[in-house]
Amino acid sequence: MSYQNILVDPQDAITTITINRPKKLNALNKETIAELHDAFADANDDADCRVIIITGSGEKAFVAGADISEFADFDVSEGAELARKGQELLFSFVANLETPVIAAVNGFALGGGLELAMAAHFRVASDNAKMGLPEVSLGVIPGYGGTQRLPQLVGKGKAMELIMSAGMIGAEEAKSWGLVNYVVTQEELLPLCKKIASKIARNSSTAIAAAIRSINANFDKRKDGFETEINEFGMSFGTEDFEEGTTAFLEKRKPEF
Repeated sequence: MSYQNILVDPQDAITTITINRPKKLNALNKETIAELHDAFADANDDADCRVIIITGSGEKAFVAGADISEFADFDVSEGAELARKGQELLFSFVANLETPVIAAVNGFALGGGLELAMAAHFRVASDNAKMGLPEVSLGVIPGYGGTQRLPQLVGKGKAMELIMSAGMIGAEEAKSWGLVNYVVTQEELLPLCKKIASKIARNSSTAIAAAIRSINANFDKRKDGFETEINEFGMSFGTEDFEEGTTAFLEKRKPEF
Protein backbone atom coordinates (compact mmCIF):
# COMPACT_ATOMS: atom_id res chain seq x y z
CA MET A 1 0.00 0.00 0.00
CA SER A 2 1.27 3.48 -0.86
CA TYR A 3 1.01 6.37 1.59
CA GLN A 4 1.30 10.14 1.30
CA ASN A 5 2.31 11.01 4.87
CA ILE A 6 4.05 7.97 6.33
CA LEU A 7 6.81 5.52 5.44
CA VAL A 8 6.61 1.82 6.25
CA ASP A 9 9.76 -0.32 6.41
CA PRO A 10 9.38 -4.03 7.32
CA GLN A 11 12.72 -5.68 8.07
CA ASP A 12 13.71 -8.77 10.08
CA ALA A 13 10.39 -9.17 11.95
CA ILE A 14 10.36 -5.44 12.82
CA THR A 15 8.15 -2.93 11.01
CA THR A 16 9.21 0.71 11.36
CA ILE A 17 6.48 3.27 10.67
CA THR A 18 7.75 6.83 10.16
CA ILE A 19 5.45 9.84 10.12
CA ASN A 20 6.84 11.81 7.20
CA ARG A 21 5.58 15.41 7.27
CA PRO A 22 8.81 17.23 8.20
CA LYS A 23 7.63 20.65 6.98
CA LYS A 24 4.68 20.35 9.40
CA LEU A 25 6.87 18.86 12.14
CA ASN A 26 4.99 15.61 11.53
CA ALA A 27 1.72 17.06 12.83
CA LEU A 28 -1.26 14.73 12.75
CA ASN A 29 -4.06 15.51 10.33
CA LYS A 30 -7.05 13.33 9.38
CA GLU A 31 -5.24 11.77 6.44
CA THR A 32 -2.19 10.89 8.49
CA ILE A 33 -4.30 9.34 11.27
CA ALA A 34 -6.14 7.22 8.69
CA GLU A 35 -2.87 6.14 7.09
CA LEU A 36 -1.38 5.25 10.47
CA HIS A 37 -4.43 3.13 11.29
CA ASP A 38 -4.02 1.19 8.04
CA ALA A 39 -0.28 0.74 8.53
CA PHE A 40 -0.66 -0.50 12.11
CA ALA A 41 -3.48 -2.84 11.08
CA ASP A 42 -1.44 -4.26 8.20
CA ALA A 43 1.63 -4.79 10.38
CA ASN A 44 -0.47 -6.43 13.08
CA ASP A 45 -1.93 -8.83 10.49
CA ASP A 46 1.49 -9.63 9.01
CA ALA A 47 2.65 -12.99 10.41
CA ASP A 48 6.28 -11.96 9.79
CA CYS A 49 5.97 -8.80 11.91
CA ARG A 50 6.74 -9.32 15.60
CA VAL A 51 7.30 -5.70 16.72
CA ILE A 52 6.31 -2.25 15.43
CA ILE A 53 8.39 0.91 15.93
CA ILE A 54 6.69 4.28 15.43
CA THR A 55 8.81 7.40 14.94
CA GLY A 56 8.93 10.73 13.13
CA SER A 57 11.05 11.89 10.22
CA GLY A 58 13.96 14.21 10.79
CA GLU A 59 15.56 15.22 14.08
CA LYS A 60 13.18 17.96 15.26
CA ALA A 61 9.89 16.22 15.93
CA PHE A 62 8.26 12.91 16.66
CA VAL A 63 4.86 14.57 16.27
CA ALA A 64 4.52 18.26 17.18
CA GLY A 65 0.76 18.00 17.71
CA ALA A 66 -2.45 17.91 15.71
CA ASP A 67 -3.28 20.05 12.69
CA ILE A 68 -5.31 22.75 14.46
CA SER A 69 -6.53 24.28 11.20
CA GLU A 70 -8.67 21.17 10.64
CA PHE A 71 -10.85 21.70 13.71
CA ALA A 72 -10.57 25.36 14.72
CA ASP A 73 -14.18 26.04 13.64
CA PHE A 74 -15.76 22.84 15.04
CA ASP A 75 -18.83 22.97 17.30
CA VAL A 76 -19.48 20.83 20.39
CA SER A 77 -20.75 17.73 18.62
CA GLU A 78 -18.02 17.90 15.98
CA GLY A 79 -15.37 18.19 18.67
CA ALA A 80 -16.67 15.16 20.54
CA GLU A 81 -16.80 13.15 17.34
CA LEU A 82 -13.23 14.20 16.48
CA ALA A 83 -11.97 12.79 19.80
CA ARG A 84 -14.11 9.65 19.63
CA LYS A 85 -13.11 8.79 16.07
CA GLY A 86 -9.44 9.56 16.69
CA GLN A 87 -9.30 7.35 19.77
CA GLU A 88 -11.07 4.47 18.02
CA LEU A 89 -9.12 4.76 14.80
CA LEU A 90 -5.61 5.26 16.16
CA PHE A 91 -4.86 5.87 19.83
CA SER A 92 -6.90 3.15 21.55
CA PHE A 93 -6.33 0.96 18.51
CA VAL A 94 -2.55 1.15 19.04
CA ALA A 95 -2.79 0.71 22.81
CA ASN A 96 -4.75 -2.53 22.37
CA LEU A 97 -2.78 -3.88 19.42
CA GLU A 98 -1.57 -7.45 19.90
CA THR A 99 1.77 -6.66 18.28
CA PRO A 100 4.11 -4.74 20.63
CA VAL A 101 4.56 -1.07 19.69
CA ILE A 102 7.65 0.94 20.67
CA ALA A 103 7.59 4.72 20.29
CA ALA A 104 10.98 6.13 19.25
CA VAL A 105 10.49 9.74 20.35
CA ASN A 106 12.99 11.68 18.25
CA GLY A 107 12.13 15.29 19.13
CA PHE A 108 9.01 17.26 20.02
CA ALA A 109 6.11 15.07 21.16
CA LEU A 110 3.36 17.55 21.92
CA GLY A 111 -0.41 17.22 22.19
CA GLY A 112 -1.53 14.41 19.92
CA GLY A 113 2.12 13.47 19.44
CA LEU A 114 2.61 12.70 23.13
CA GLU A 115 -0.77 10.97 23.15
CA LEU A 116 0.39 8.73 20.30
CA ALA A 117 3.65 7.99 22.12
CA MET A 118 1.71 7.14 25.28
CA ALA A 119 -0.57 4.81 23.32
CA ALA A 120 2.50 2.77 22.37
CA HIS A 121 3.40 -0.01 24.78
CA PHE A 122 6.55 1.81 25.89
CA ARG A 123 8.77 4.69 24.83
CA VAL A 124 12.44 5.44 24.13
CA ALA A 125 13.50 9.09 23.67
CA SER A 126 16.36 10.96 22.09
CA ASP A 127 18.13 13.41 24.37
CA ASN A 128 16.69 16.40 22.51
CA ALA A 129 13.07 15.25 22.95
CA LYS A 130 10.53 17.60 24.53
CA MET A 131 7.14 16.36 25.70
CA GLY A 132 3.96 18.11 26.76
CA LEU A 133 0.20 18.48 26.46
CA PRO A 134 -0.36 22.18 25.67
CA GLU A 135 -4.08 21.89 24.87
CA VAL A 136 -5.37 24.06 27.75
CA SER A 137 -3.44 27.00 26.27
CA LEU A 138 -5.81 26.68 23.30
CA GLY A 139 -8.95 26.49 25.43
CA VAL A 140 -9.39 22.75 25.03
CA ILE A 141 -8.15 19.60 26.77
CA PRO A 142 -6.25 16.56 25.48
CA GLY A 143 -8.79 14.53 23.53
CA TYR A 144 -6.89 11.50 22.30
CA GLY A 145 -6.49 9.76 25.66
CA GLY A 146 -4.00 12.16 27.24
CA THR A 147 -5.97 12.80 30.43
CA GLN A 148 -6.23 9.05 30.98
CA ARG A 149 -2.86 7.62 29.93
CA LEU A 150 -0.61 10.31 31.40
CA PRO A 151 -1.81 9.72 35.01
CA GLN A 152 -1.45 5.97 34.46
CA LEU A 153 2.19 6.47 33.49
CA VAL A 154 3.39 9.27 35.79
CA GLY A 155 0.78 9.54 38.56
CA LYS A 156 -2.08 11.95 39.13
CA GLY A 157 -0.10 14.84 40.57
CA LYS A 158 2.52 15.01 37.83
CA ALA A 159 -0.17 14.62 35.16
CA MET A 160 -2.25 17.43 36.67
CA GLU A 161 0.78 19.72 36.72
CA LEU A 162 1.86 19.00 33.14
CA ILE A 163 -1.64 19.30 31.69
CA MET A 164 -2.70 22.40 33.66
CA SER A 165 0.58 24.26 33.09
CA ALA A 166 0.62 23.40 29.35
CA GLY A 167 4.35 23.06 29.87
CA MET A 168 7.03 20.84 28.38
CA ILE A 169 9.52 18.50 29.98
CA GLY A 170 12.80 17.27 28.58
CA ALA A 171 13.82 13.69 27.96
CA GLU A 172 15.71 13.15 31.22
CA GLU A 173 12.84 14.52 33.28
CA ALA A 174 10.43 12.33 31.33
CA LYS A 175 12.62 9.35 32.20
CA SER A 176 12.65 10.28 35.89
CA TRP A 177 8.84 10.48 35.79
CA GLY A 178 8.59 7.03 34.20
CA LEU A 179 7.21 8.41 30.95
CA VAL A 180 10.07 6.98 28.87
CA ASN A 181 12.24 3.94 29.51
CA TYR A 182 15.53 5.14 28.04
CA VAL A 183 17.18 8.35 26.84
CA VAL A 184 19.88 8.13 24.17
CA THR A 185 21.35 10.29 21.41
CA GLN A 186 19.59 10.71 18.07
CA GLU A 187 22.10 8.34 16.49
CA GLU A 188 21.46 5.65 19.09
CA LEU A 189 17.66 5.95 19.15
CA LEU A 190 16.53 3.60 16.38
CA PRO A 191 19.38 1.10 16.94
CA LEU A 192 18.39 0.77 20.60
CA CYS A 193 14.70 0.40 19.72
CA LYS A 194 15.57 -2.28 17.18
CA LYS A 195 17.82 -4.04 19.70
CA ILE A 196 14.97 -4.20 22.21
CA ALA A 197 12.55 -5.19 19.44
CA SER A 198 14.83 -8.06 18.43
CA LYS A 199 14.79 -9.40 21.98
CA ILE A 200 11.00 -9.21 22.01
CA ALA A 201 10.74 -10.85 18.59
CA ARG A 202 12.50 -13.98 19.85
CA ASN A 203 9.68 -14.71 22.28
CA SER A 204 6.20 -16.12 21.79
CA SER A 205 4.00 -13.61 19.97
CA THR A 206 0.94 -15.46 21.28
CA ALA A 207 2.09 -15.07 24.87
CA ILE A 208 3.07 -11.44 24.32
CA ALA A 209 -0.41 -10.64 22.98
CA ALA A 210 -1.91 -12.29 26.07
CA ALA A 211 0.42 -10.25 28.30
CA ILE A 212 -0.63 -7.02 26.58
CA ARG A 213 -4.32 -7.84 27.13
CA SER A 214 -3.67 -8.70 30.77
CA ILE A 215 -1.65 -5.57 31.53
CA ASN A 216 -4.18 -3.32 29.77
CA ALA A 217 -7.01 -4.91 31.75
CA ASN A 218 -5.49 -3.46 34.94
CA PHE A 219 -6.24 0.02 33.62
CA ASP A 220 -9.72 -0.76 32.32
CA LYS A 221 -12.40 -0.13 34.95
CA ARG A 222 -14.74 -2.50 33.12
CA LYS A 223 -12.37 -5.43 33.66
CA ASP A 224 -10.78 -7.35 36.53
CA GLY A 225 -7.09 -7.46 35.73
CA PHE A 226 -6.37 -10.45 37.96
CA GLU A 227 -9.23 -12.43 36.44
CA THR A 228 -8.00 -11.50 32.94
CA GLU A 229 -4.53 -12.73 33.86
CA ILE A 230 -5.90 -16.03 35.19
CA ASN A 231 -7.91 -16.60 32.02
CA GLU A 232 -5.05 -15.63 29.69
CA PHE A 233 -2.63 -17.82 31.67
CA GLY A 234 -5.00 -20.76 31.33
CA MET A 235 -5.56 -20.18 27.62
CA SER A 236 -1.79 -20.23 27.08
CA PHE A 237 -1.74 -23.93 27.95
CA GLY A 238 -3.75 -24.65 24.81
CA THR A 239 -1.36 -22.93 22.39
CA GLU A 240 1.31 -24.35 20.10
CA ASP A 241 3.76 -21.83 21.54
CA PHE A 242 3.31 -23.27 25.04
CA GLU A 243 4.00 -26.76 23.74
CA GLU A 244 7.07 -25.59 21.85
CA GLY A 245 8.37 -23.40 24.69
CA THR A 246 8.09 -26.05 27.39
CA THR A 247 9.39 -28.81 25.13
CA ALA A 248 12.41 -26.70 24.15
CA PHE A 249 13.13 -25.95 27.82
CA LEU A 250 13.02 -29.62 28.76
CA GLU A 251 15.16 -30.54 25.76
CA LYS A 252 17.63 -27.77 26.65
CA ARG A 253 17.34 -25.99 23.29
CA LYS A 254 16.09 -22.62 22.11
CA PRO A 255 12.39 -22.52 21.19
CA GLU A 256 11.31 -21.85 17.62
CA PHE A 257 8.20 -19.70 17.78
